[in-house]
Amino acid sequence: MARLPVSPEALVAQFGPSLGFPPKEGFPGRDEPDRVVPTHCCFCGMQCGIKLLVKDNRIVGFDPWEEFPFNEGRLCPKGVQRYLQNNHPDRLLSPLERVEGQGFRPLSWDAALDRTVSEVRRIQEKHGKDAFAMLSGVSLTNEKSYLVGKFARLALGTRNLDYNGRLCMVSAGAGNKKAFGLDRASNTYADLAKAEVILVAGANVSETFPTLTHWIWQARDNGAKLIVVDPRMTPLARTADLHLPVRPGRDSALFGAILKQLVDRDQLDHDFIANHTSGFEEAVEAVKGYDLAWAEEVTGIPRRKIEAAAEWWGTAKTSFLLHARGIEHHTKGVENVVSAINLVLATGRIGKPYCGYGTITGQGNGQGGREHGHKCDQLPGNRDIENPKHREWIAGVWGVPEPEIPGKGLSAYEIVEAIHRGEIKGLLSICFNPLVSLPNASFVREALEKLEYFAAIDFFLSETARHADVVLAGSLHEEEEGTVTTAEGRVTRVRAAIDPPADAWRDTDVLLDLARRLGREELFDFAAPAPLAGTREGSLFTAKRIFDELRAASKGGTADYFGITYEKIEANLGVFWPCPSVDHPGTPRLWEDRKFATPDGRAHFNAVRYRDPGEVTDPDFPVILTTGRVVSQYLSGTQTRRIGKLVEQYPEPLLEIHPALAKTLGIADRDLVRVETRRGAAEFPAQLVTTIREDTVFIPYHWPGRKSANLLTSGLLDPVSKIPEFKVSACRLVPTGRKAPSAAEAKAHASV
Repeated sequence: MARLPVSPEALVAQFGPSLGFPPKEGFPGRDEPDRVVPTHCCFCGMQCGIKLLVKDNRIVGFDPWEEFPFNEGRLCPKGVQRYLQNNHPDRLLSPLERVEGQGFRPLSWDAALDRTVSEVRRIQEKHGKDAFAMLSGVSLTNEKSYLVGKFARLALGTRNLDYNGRLCMVSAGAGNKKAFGLDRASNTYADLAKAEVILVAGANVSETFPTLTHWIWQARDNGAKLIVVDPRMTPLARTADLHLPVRPGRDSALFGAILKQLVDRDQLDHDFIANHTSGFEEAVEAVKGYDLAWAEEVTGIPRRKIEAAAEWWGTAKTSFLLHARGIEHHTKGVENVVSAINLVLATGRIGKPYCGYGTITGQGNGQGGREHGHKCDQLPGNRDIENPKHREWIAGVWGVPEPEIPGKGLSAYEIVEAIHRGEIKGLLSICFNPLVSLPNASFVREALEKLEYFAAIDFFLSETARHADVVLAGSLHEEEEGTVTTAEGRVTRVRAAIDPPADAWRDTDVLLDLARRLGREELFDFAAPAPLAGTREGSLFTAKRIFDELRAASKGGTADYFGITYEKIEANLGVFWPCPSVDHPGTPRLWEDRKFATPDGRAHFNAVRYRDPGEVTDPDFPVILTTGRVVSQYLSGTQTRRIGKLVEQYPEPLLEIHPALAKTLGIADRDLVRVETRRGAAEFPAQLVTTIREDTVFIPYHWPGRKSANLLTSGLLDPVSKIPEFKVSACRLVPTGRKAPSAAEAKAHASV
């Protein structure tokens, strides 16, 4: 985000009261804070630096952290308001138990934890270890992600552990591993500033990663050309030199057609291809029929635009390709990702200044959270749970026989399917709200109701937690020490600014106590000694011990953190992995030595032959539905829907529809429209916009219940990454003949 051309004093005078800046002389407001704590935003993978202001164990405001090198003090609307959730009246202050017909009532920690352990043992003794599953989330720190993986596999003893990154970055991760052998952005985002061409595919950067926009604008100021691939003309696309409004689900056809153009025009880096890659001939053979006429018909993009994109990409000296969920939320998400990477490899523009590739990570610790062991197929260090050598290494670090580590389990949506089949009877979740975030929400609700026992660790009573038998009151981002890894691969420090309120516990303490009660205390010797227990100092003690074990577990893996310490992070404002030794400086830019992390040391082209999405339109369901995010909300909305100013900014989900399509159906602005798919139906106010394809409608997914876009989406999965196909559903639109309240009325209602 660009800085406003005014002085800081003028900004404080104008916006201080609403933004929470500290009071200046003559400015009425709160007392001076007790402490100023430099840390990071709790939301997206940019992990912007922020300073939290603390007064009497409460977050009372923030200061920009201008020294942090990525955002340099800039914050998006969510970052500006994030501290307001800290004192929300919905905050869980003690464990709760659900009483049928009465709701929830407080429960002591001993009773809550004992009941949970008793139910784990009962279910596993009767149905087997894998009948109890765990779901986790990537807004957790690296330490908690690591701890969850170890806890599920050694304390619960289950193979059925997965995480909500399954809904975000797994297609990118699988594609990165296929191409490079390692899953991380190749460069820091500062390299964007001097790229001649930037291609952004399926990423609504200006709304969902606003602080990243600065680096793209820097490139534009330096004369770069910007290409945006998206079925909607997002705010970033409005500023692009070239907008490619792809038909949802046809991304691999577009990238394949561009590759064919590069080949036909001989705009290739032959030396790089010959000496540092494999699979080029097979990739070219797969797209030999992808002429411009075919590409235009399949993608819906005029051939002249495809041709221009290929020409700009092919003739640039430096370039950067970025993508996010728009090309990943598909039954062929991995194919889309490797098709995009093929363009980078064909031109050899990787591993050198101002040339790169990266996935824009959506969740707070989406990068680190997919590296250290709470995925169904993964062990710490981004190791493969089915690789015998990887298993032996982790067993040695954990001090257990290798066979004691369970094998590969089910992915997140597959766990829900297994609950329906009666194979999984119990569930523990942390930092995951599947009733809002998983597809086919009615199916998910039915699964939750079938569980014999469900315990949730959370700080608000999420829509999913309302189905729990016991809710364990956990911690906010600012209440626990640890590290997170940004979308660039920079490991940074999260600091405990305050203690959890009342009788809430830190998440780590909950997991360690459960492990003790399950009889595995000797494997989880991380707790602080009694004088420090329950304090911020104790949280730091425990986090450092977990991180040191994580470092050892990751040593020699593709995500090698061994050389990273808390002190090193502090001294350098972050350290980029891989960092294999304490005297290693970290690796901001990958592949400069042209030695890739694949078995043969080469980057791999991947042959991709186009196939249709898992669900295509037909006469009964003739319109494409796609879903995504908006600027003021985050994921399932558990946090952002509790911050008034963010709700006022976008109070309800709207159905974006092109006026031409609306006219054929007799739909006017603010008409209530019933959207129907093969899974279900829901009603949304129409918002007529010219910034979307005429064959496509869009609904944001942050709302629950009758406002949930995921009542409509399918459980079709990518066969490799197991990511759901959120971005393509066949639907029909049925006018209800009723008007929704006006936008002003809806905003007023939301603020009540």
